[in-house]
Amino acid sequence: MSARRRTTAAALALTGAAPLALTALCASPASAHGSMGDPVSRVAQCYAEGPENPKSAACRAAVAAGGTQALYDWNGIRIGDANGRHQQLIPDGKLCSADNEEFKGLDLPRADWPATGVRGGAYTFKYRVTAPHKGTFKVYLTKPGYDAAKPLAWADLDLEHPVATATDPVASGGFYTFSGTLPQRSGRHLLYAVWQRSDSPEAFYSCSDVTFGGAAAGGSAEAPSQEQIDAGADKSTIEHHGHGDDDATTTTDPTPGHDSGAGADGSGTGEDSGAAGAAGAEAATAAPAAPADANAPAPAGAPRSLAETGGDSSTTYLAIGGAGALALGAAALFASVRRRAVGGRR
Repeated sequence: MSARRRTTAAALALTGAAPLALTALCASPASAHGSMGDPVSRVAQCYAEGPENPKSAACRAAVAAGGTQALYDWNGIRIGDANGRHQQLIPDGKLCSADNEEFKGLDLPRADWPATGVRGGAYTFKYRVTAPHKGTFKVYLTKPGYDAAKPLAWADLDLEHPVATATDPVASGGFYTFSGTLPQRSGRHLLYAVWQRSDSPEAFYSCSDVTFGGAAAGGSAEAPSQEQIDAGADKSTIEHHGHGDDDATTTTDPTPGHDSGAGADGSGTGEDSGAAGAAGAEAATAAPAAPADANAPAPAGAPRSLAETGGDSSTTYLAIGGAGALALGAAALFASVRRRAVGGRR
């Protein structure tokens, strides 16, 4: 093969590889990161009972409707591009699953979901986290007259008065802990938690069944232990990133200025084809690193980036920038070779 043909072939190979590199870099895996631990969420309660053979009638019905994988993926009820548009994206009747088909069993309207006993007044909420991120938690309670035997609708929640709001709470021992106040209620109700990340449009959702006074028809809810979580991790499709009770602390201080407690609410076109290709490759590897995540654990004082705990909105842009630079460099190389080939034929 002549030198000209070898150079042309190399240019074509690099040009074709650029889109593949772009695709690979953009297709970063999604990671989900938690669910309400106290009062325990439906999905975590059913996981604690045992995904393959749940004890309660409600959890057995959930498995019959959606399968066992939803329980192994207990920390995965999320919308990647929510960006605060919760009511726009989640229709009535599908709040507990966040309109995710995998978790549809959690939306079953039943009055016998195992529930956590609560009473009006101050309450300490604990959110089980497997990969921490900055963001705001809002917890809503159903209005008086809530009927658990009917599909949960947005209108059933008192959205004007969340019972807890917390921005960037400190996580310790595998939980975000923050305070709230429950109003006076009686009978069965439901707490709906929304965790909207501030470093990404991603949001997480959970439903926790509670009963004010008296025993719950479906029995008392219990959260899964760390041993249970570890035992089922190999069957989960969710990346846990190793965050659990073994983490003494999983975040730094809250972001200054935020309330952490309860509240109201380039291309080259030169003749030198080698320089053009090198420029593209250099640009691809010179993309700035993702910003550090103050909420991610930092063993031995080593800071970790958001990309290590599931990525943030900048991760994709950095990937696009690097792959784009590679594509531009390859295009310049191909154009240069083509001009030389055309010039040679003249």
